[in-house]
Amino acid sequence: MKTKAKKAASAKSADNVLLTEEQILKMGEKDYMNPAQLAFFRNRLKELESTLIKNAGETTENLRDTPLVPDPADRATIEEEHALELRTRDRERKLLKKVQQSIASIDAEEYGWCEETGEPIGVPRLLARPTATLSLEAQQRRELKQKLYGD
Repeated sequence: MKTKAKKAASAKSADNVLLTEEQILKMGEKDYMNPAQLAFFRNRLKELESTLIKNAGETTENLRDTPLVPDPADRATIEEEHALELRTRDRERKLLKKVQQSIASIDAEEYGWCEETGEPIGVPRLLARPTATLSLEAQQRRELKQKLYGD
């Protein structure tokens, strides 16, 4: 129990001084997913989460403020724009779920480790895709299986 309290305290102190991407990339393997790195990724994921939530609110407002137009072509254009916006929001909704799962995995001290192999996912991959749950090799194997056998 004391170890978790120590880790939480060190993570909170790490929140005060967030590292840059360059600093994280320069860290060695022994520093992988230390409190400072976890704080960096938590902050990045929280920012992404707030952006996604903000976008969802804007979509709701845009759909409410739809003008009534008598011209069928204009109406069709507006409906197509709404359909496109709703598809985008649906993708963002799915991403929001992954972001929240990633934040939960940071809390559970499981972030940054491959779900299939238990190996490190790698800082460069997490910088590119902070919601990654598989190492590059495991992801490639999964995609190859899906390509060969389908879902």
